[in-house]
Amino acid sequence: MKNIFTLLALTITFSMNAQTGNTSTGTGALASGSLTGSKNSAFGYQSLYSNTTGFENTASGFSSLYSNTTGSYNTASGSYSLYFNTTGSYNTASGSYSLYSNTTGFENTASGFSSLYSNTTGNYNTASGMYSLRFNTTGYNNTATGNESLYFNTTGYNNTATGEESLHTNTTGYWNTATGNSSLRTNITGYSNTASGYESLYFNTTGSYNTASGMFSLGYNTTGG
Repeated sequence: MKNIFTLLALTITFSMNAQTGNTSTGTGALASGSLTGSKNSAFGYQSLYSNTTGFENTASGFSSLYSNTTGSYNTASGSYSLYFNTTGSYNTASGSYSLYSNTTGFENTASGFSSLYSNTTGNYNTASGMYSLRFNTTGYNNTATGNESLYFNTTGYNNTATGEESLHTNTTGYWNTATGNSSLRTNITGYSNTASGYESLYFNTTGSYNTASGMFSLGYNTTGG
């Protein structure tokens, strides 16, 4: 008898429309009354809840892609991932709260808890690691690999940070490359810097056009360039 009730419950919460190709599992998933989008898959409570004409989206997790209306080709995996996305397309979010605030930004990839959390309209960003690019809002073409890499970046662009806490405090600096844990860690507005090695250019804040190679290299440079 228990197995029968379980089967009935699964039948009730699972929905598939053969005409549109939409598939949903979970209360409130793909629940919009004006849904015309096709080939969407929603798995989890209120996932893709507001979707109207968006198509070929995949949402897996509690309230993932909740606000999406017309955005397409998005993949959200994890609770509240891509939660506020409305028209942004070609985004991939993996991890709870990843790309949480994204609205119209497109072609972003976030992997890790709260990665690219504050991104709203920034495009072409890649964040891999917990809290990577956490405060990015409109910055674009940034690549952050490692926990809390490019953590405070807001509008900076074309930055590459590889290593835990690399370019950690960068806010508006651009065209910086940091390779190694804590490299260019305290950079704020400096630009066109290259740091390779553990804690290289560690204390640089506003200095620009610096090149440091090796552990602790130019570690105490602040504004020189």
